[in-house]
Amino acid sequence: METRINKEIRSTLEKFGDKYFIEDNVNKSKVIQDLDRYEKHLLREFIHNEKIKENFTIDIEGNIVLQTNKLIELFEADEYWQDSYTKYSKKIGLTVNGKFIDESADVVLDFPYKDTVLKASMSKEDTEKDDLKPNEPFLNEMIAKEEIDVLLDKKVLVNAKKYSRDRMEEVDRFNNDDNLIIKGNNLLALHTLKEKYAGKVKLIYIDPPYNTGNDSFNYNDNFNRSAWLVFMKNRLEVAKELLMDEGSIWINIDSNESHYLNVLLDNIFDEHNFIADVIWNHTKQSKNDERFFSRHYNHLLVYAKSKESLSNFQAPRTEEDNKNYKNPDSDPNGLWRAGDVRSPNLRQTLKFDIIAPDGKRISPPENGWRWSKESIEEKIKTGEIIFKSDNTGIIRKIYLKNQSGRTPENIWLESGTTREANQELKSLFGKATFSTPKPEKLIHKIIQLASNEGDIVLDFFMGSGTTQAVAHKMNRQYIGIEQMNYINTVSVPRLQKVIEGEQGGISKDVDWQGGESFVYVELIEKNRGFLNSIRGAENQNQLREVFEFMLKEAEIDFKVDLEKVKETLHELSLDDQKRTLIKIIDKNQLYYNYSEIDDENVRDLISDNDYAFNKSFYEESGE
Repeated sequence: METRINKEIRSTLEKFGDKYFIEDNVNKSKVIQDLDRYEKHLLREFIHNEKIKENFTIDIEGNIVLQTNKLIELFEADEYWQDSYTKYSKKIGLTVNGKFIDESADVVLDFPYKDTVLKASMSKEDTEKDDLKPNEPFLNEMIAKEEIDVLLDKKVLVNAKKYSRDRMEEVDRFNNDDNLIIKGNNLLALHTLKEKYAGKVKLIYIDPPYNTGNDSFNYNDNFNRSAWLVFMKNRLEVAKELLMDEGSIWINIDSNESHYLNVLLDNIFDEHNFIADVIWNHTKQSKNDERFFSRHYNHLLVYAKSKESLSNFQAPRTEEDNKNYKNPDSDPNGLWRAGDVRSPNLRQTLKFDIIAPDGKRISPPENGWRWSKESIEEKIKTGEIIFKSDNTGIIRKIYLKNQSGRTPENIWLESGTTREANQELKSLFGKATFSTPKPEKLIHKIIQLASNEGDIVLDFFMGSGTTQAVAHKMNRQYIGIEQMNYINTVSVPRLQKVIEGEQGGISKDVDWQGGESFVYVELIEKNRGFLNSIRGAENQNQLREVFEFMLKEAEIDFKVDLEKVKETLHELSLDDQKRTLIKIIDKNQLYYNYSEIDDENVRDLISDNDYAFNKSFYEESGE
């Protein structure tokens, strides 16, 4: 990949003839030497280039200062002219002030790849070690800023369909209250949604890959935790933008990465906005194959967008919660129970005596009273506070009529299990379709606590579609994102069954009878035309023509030796040739940006129906 910055630097150096070139290669050592000694002619040309000026200068009170240190770092990166690299392209380790420990006596732990966008797939089959091994690049936010802007720009949407109880039909319009399912890379899909849904989502729940080595996050490098954290960081940052100030995010994770993720979330959402680490019991069966402990729980890390704006979570009340409410004195306000009158913290100003009706002095508790003297006197007048029968203390009345809910606990023992979740899927599809699905009961509890009817619920690791199924039954608007093909064999069919009125999961608890609808769309891959041609080839000659055209025109970002494929492809059967070429295309899932929708080569790939849908989806959001 040759970046625009790369091209601008080369064109600037070419103004000096052969001074900075050895044959056609840039003499990086010479460039670094002249930057280091502030060679004024070179610096002047760099400053005069608008693109270099934009990315490598700062304005100090009207004076333009060239950041030569960043340019030097750029040229010191190996193979710069083949790719975009961070300063960590060769060395990962301990640094201080950007220098490694062999360059400084002071040491600080520095997070590798901290300034990168991870352009990575989510699927295990995209990262098999012996299967067209990928070498996907990290894109530096400064050096390749424009490339990242293009990568994260909103995408063209195709195959727009609406599923309702009676039918599935193509649609050319999107209504802002439609439920939405998107097939495609979730990082790019989140950025596609950002303009339209920024500040509108009430609840985000995700169940991401846990980075256990056996899940769907199997990134092929020696810094697996760093890669996983960057993978999560990129997605959580844009997710935060989608949340409304009154919203919250709930992340299901196991103990493998929960503590690292907690620190990352503190950084993104601010540790002040941490709400809770909820423990939920996901299995009842003991695991005898565990070496030390049989682990029976997962974490739910809960953060607010803004704790000050977030309403208190209220769990529904049960008969058990109300059993202590009585009315022994026939209070007209109804059932009540005694509440605490003590201050939770030491408050000297709240230490005062209270005079009982018979003249006895009632001494304050150790920390003082919960209220001021004036407030207590007012509550005595209204009957909210009464005196004990022997006038030795006071009683605060908490009325049942004022209790709309209760404060939830952070240990959930009865929120469904993985086994129950598997049974829910088996009842729908006749077989287990996921290894560790989440039960509807768990998602029901989260949605009940953190949202109201009509609120938008987002899950961008959609999986089997539990979040969307429960949100649908609970009359929430929802958005789901999934990249894997099982979205069309499990997730969407599950939602179709929900619309038809299936009675599994929480259906009976919420009296679900079916109905409503959702819209399904896909991000269109840049190489979709090649995929169609490969699949449609009827013989090896037709397939060879497609491949020859691929060699000239396909946008292949994935590191694969196409010439080597060309030499050996004929040795395979027609079906194996197709599988090989499709695999190459699948590993280059770049997508067309909406800004390209009127380009001739893009417009030809889009139906009139999808073209109209895109215009409706984006233009109504202010495009």
